[in-house]
Amino acid sequence: MKQFIVLAACIALLGGCENLTPQEQAAGVGTLGGAAGGAVIGALAGNAALGTAIGAGVGLVGGLVYNHVKENQQADEQNAYSQGYAAGQHSSAGAPPPPYQSQ
Repeated sequence: MKQFIVLAACIALLGGCENLTPQEQAAGVGTLGGAAGGAVIGALAGNAALGTAIGAGVGLVGGLVYNHVKENQQADEQNAYSQGYAAGQHSSAGAPPPPYQSQ
């Protein structure tokens, strides 16, 4: 019976993760991964609780930094696409680019 209650609680908690933003997903994955890694390292060092807390904090920051980098990369790609598209709209179709002129 106890296992059923734990399983039901886990399903209920994970069901709340359905509509997370990418930032929330990255923070959650980073936190859980960091906590797991910190627990293992902390257990080897003699204090699993402290290792879990430190690992969760480091994982949270790492997840948020990763998300920030990915958002900047996507924004840069979208900006480059928009600039290329606009340049293509203003040039002659099928015309070669102008020759390179040294100065």
